[in-house]
Amino acid sequence: MNTSTTGPIRFLRSSALLAALVVLGACATKHIDEEPILVNGDRVDDGTITVYETADRAEVDRARAADERAAIEAEALADCAPQVCDAVVRREVWLGMNEAQVMAATGTTERAWSVRRAGSSVVMTPRDAHMAPSDAVGNLAMVQLADNAVARYGYRESQGMRVVNSPAQASTEGRAAAMAETLIQEGDRLAAVGELDAALDRYDRASVLAPDDPLVDYRIATVLDKALRSIEAQVQYELFLHRLDLERIEAQGDADAKLAEAIALAQQRIVVLERSR
Repeated sequence: MNTSTTGPIRFLRSSALLAALVVLGACATKHIDEEPILVNGDRVDDGTITVYETADRAEVDRARAADERAAIEAEALADCAPQVCDAVVRREVWLGMNEAQVMAATGTTERAWSVRRAGSSVVMTPRDAHMAPSDAVGNLAMVQLADNAVARYGYRESQGMRVVNSPAQASTEGRAAAMAETLIQEGDRLAAVGELDAALDRYDRASVLAPDDPLVDYRIATVLDKALRSIEAQVQYELFLHRLDLERIEAQGDADAKLAEAIALAQQRIVVLERSR
């Protein structure tokens, strides 16, 4: 063997062995001494104490809120007009109420409301839109007071906001009329863009709420006519004409010009539909 090459070979072998040992050392598992989280004999807290403490706090909060609502109701009923007292008892916001009476009628406290004041005007809106205060009628969107008396209030309903600012609007009949008017307006918009089935749905619902409005029948008839449902349209036109008090229309003259035009058109369409069969 050539001794001149033995040295470099041994050096290379030693270097390779050293590199392998370094790699193995890097891959070896490192043990770190840490304090144990649990030792033998320890017990894990099952959270029972925390649950009981939370429940106790919630019960205290409920009792405090109930006491606060009772105090508000006592204040609300201490000095109120008969109509307002009746509204508080039946849990309904009413015109002429003060702030305490509004909260009593809705079973709320000041924490449920965001209040904006400007002189003698006070506007109460829900602090949390997802948990709006409500009375026996529905969810309230706003209550406005002038000189510490409710002047108007609004409900958030499926057709939008319904505002009450007169005793007539606050009555059951007034609420029905307002909802019917909203449905009619929505039906008119749908009919104008050709969505006849949706328009008919709105008109049918409005006719239940406003059974004494003959123009609702006329709207239903025209939509059925446009939808080429001729038999139904003719029946609805005839129902429209049958329900009218013609003597009253003639006495009022121009006041019912729109209704008179509808009468003439309904009569014409009945003739056309009869001949088209």
